[in-house]
Amino acid sequence: MDKVIAAIETLFQEFKQGAADRIEKLPQSGSDRIYFRIYYQEDTFIATYNLHAKENRTFIAFSKHFKKAGLPVPEVFAVNEEDTIYLQEDLGTASLLNELEQHGHGDRAYGLFQKSLTALAEVQIKGDTGLDYSLCLTAKEFGKQAIMSDLLYFKYYFLDTLQLPYDKQAMLDDFDALSTYLTRTENKYFMFRDFQSRNIIVKDDAVHFIDYQGGMKGALQYDVASLLWQAKAELSEQWKDSLLEFYMDEIDRILDRKVDRTTFVSQYNGYVLIRLLQVMGAYGFRGLFERKAHFLASIPLGLKNLKFFLDHKRVGIVTPEFDRVLRLVVADEMIQRFEPQQADENTALVVVINSFSYRKGIPADPSENGGGFVFDMRSILNPGRFDDYKTLNGRDKPVQDFLEQRTRMNEYLNSVWDLVDIAVEDYLKRGFSNLMINFGCTGGQHRSVYAAEQTARHLRNKYKLKVVLTHTNTANWFLG
Repeated sequence: MDKVIAAIETLFQEFKQGAADRIEKLPQSGSDRIYFRIYYQEDTFIATYNLHAKENRTFIAFSKHFKKAGLPVPEVFAVNEEDTIYLQEDLGTASLLNELEQHGHGDRAYGLFQKSLTALAEVQIKGDTGLDYSLCLTAKEFGKQAIMSDLLYFKYYFLDTLQLPYDKQAMLDDFDALSTYLTRTENKYFMFRDFQSRNIIVKDDAVHFIDYQGGMKGALQYDVASLLWQAKAELSEQWKDSLLEFYMDEIDRILDRKVDRTTFVSQYNGYVLIRLLQVMGAYGFRGLFERKAHFLASIPLGLKNLKFFLDHKRVGIVTPEFDRVLRLVVADEMIQRFEPQQADENTALVVVINSFSYRKGIPADPSENGGGFVFDMRSILNPGRFDDYKTLNGRDKPVQDFLEQRTRMNEYLNSVWDLVDIAVEDYLKRGFSNLMINFGCTGGQHRSVYAAEQTARHLRNKYKLKVVLTHTNTANWFLG
């Protein structure tokens, strides 16, 4: 990572003819792209590092095309020779999803959704004019093959992991019929492919779009379905219906001929279903196969979203075997299978988490059964070896940045949580009252403190547990 930061510094120096004041790595999301915020005098910029050069070239070309058309996307300022690092406008960190989570589903949020749909219609239709679709990463058009690919993605990475019995040939026949039906649309323009509230940045009360490098030509309905049916957004049925009407008004305003709304809505429902299944496939791949906690935790919400759709909406085509299996997938017992048991006021379990120094010994467990987990953090590079971090500890941001950017700490903790979660869920079922988890390193100051803090946060968020957190070498303890 040091080499990447050095390369960013060089590119920025060439762009600004001046050195960056500092560069901070931003938290990584589900993609392989790594983002950095560059601070320079009173301004900030975003640097993106991605070894997938073709993906970068697509994003840069699309950005320049949309920016030239006056559409709300970030400006790209500089690119390195290898097309693996580029600098772009910093639009900030306030996404539409952040607005929902912080301020709720009020008039401001509704207005921002309207602004997003107005801008979406303009990017889709105006951005389509003159766009070089040969730059697309995969297919140039979201046609039958791409729709089948999404359906098979859901089948392989989610449905088949459930081991439910079904007629495979009948299922494939239904997939073929559904994908054929959805490709027969009159309105094909630019399609983002991943248009959701976390990819809409709110700055100065205006909306801007990011993460459109996977775009291609496709049906107008797909992107609006992605936005309005995003599980985490939790939009009401009234909002979904009224915002869809608003969106159709916006495209009628831009297009020469008004759309047939009955056909448009019927196919919109089909694209909602495709989008929901594609998302479940992603949750299955990232969660069930790669064991990423964020995606595992999203599965119950995704299933509930799919269940609501099946209960209330209709697609204009009959797919009997597919419909039957989907009902099994969203059954209450299936959703409960993925929902972790959470603590309540009657829960006896208290988790004690300690950071400690191996020089002073492993903390004793005074509870009735004694023992618990002990994780040795000494295989992780020690920030305490460097002068800048010697007087800090694992609760300080510079140390956290070091561990997240320059070590494999996140991989280590994901493996720890796989083990700890099994114990927690078993203890909750059996009514146990004590579990101890210890993290040790050489001095009990940096690595163990960070690991203990993050594990406490993980257990509180996932299970709503009472956690007693003690840093034995820094004389700090917390109850929560």
